[in-house]
Amino acid sequence: MTAIESADISSYSYTHTGKVRGDNQDAVWLCNPNDEFTSKVGHLYGIADGMGGYAHGEVASTLALETFFETFYEANGATPIQKFRVGIQNANLSVYQAAQRLASGRMGTTITAVNIINHSLFVGHVGDSRAYLIRDNKSTCITNDHTQVGSLVRMKILAPDKVRTHSQRSVLEKCLGPSLFIQPDIFQMPIQDDDVIILSTDGVWSVIQDEEFAELTKATSNPEKLGQEIVELAMDRDSDDNLSIIVLYLRHLTQNSNKKDSKKYWTVPNILNRFKK
Repeated sequence: MTAIESADISSYSYTHTGKVRGDNQDAVWLCNPNDEFTSKVGHLYGIADGMGGYAHGEVASTLALETFFETFYEANGATPIQKFRVGIQNANLSVYQAAQRLASGRMGTTITAVNIINHSLFVGHVGDSRAYLIRDNKSTCITNDHTQVGSLVRMKILAPDKVRTHSQRSVLEKCLGPSLFIQPDIFQMPIQDDDVIILSTDGVWSVIQDEEFAELTKATSNPEKLGQEIVELAMDRDSDDNLSIIVLYLRHLTQNSNKKDSKKYWTVPNILNRFKK
């Protein structure tokens, strides 16, 4: 297995209920770069958006991320692609089983996670939360929306610039929880120094254009400032959903770094035991 070298990754995450929703059904999780797991499996980050039309969306998103991270870290000897596959499948099963035990109808959530190892970015994705790559002042959405509208775009029936205003934008074709099995998008792509990765729930990207992520990134090299500016812009534009974002600045991907990371790491509470009865 290729050795995992130290990297200088500045990170920031933020999640907010927003102006309209009564509760926050989003969840985010950032690895601690000083943790022993990170030295073994690389930097791991995830974001999830519980389905508002289903029961216990906040439980679904939290449970999915916790299960995914636990599975990923425990899958010794597996490749990153294999870890994503089993991790997302286990997360899906956990949400499905929780819904059965709670007898509360269907539960569902999106999940978008990235794993950074040396100069490679591994991505696992289900739903309509998004991952963006900002490079050379250009923003590219690297995930596909698993929605009815997203399918129309891929079939070239609908123009990409019509997605945000379409009445059926949030109708998912795929998410974790409703079925026993899930087929996620899992892929690998190269990354380089000075790339910026942004993970976002649809409460953020639905009111901010792709190119605006690049414009905001160009104005600052501070992930916390960038994350706050993006969320504030989404609030100013009256997003009607929860708002969550993870911002990652990549530097010195294959060089040792002695820089101390003073950021706050969001973690989700250990709720797995609630359902292990």
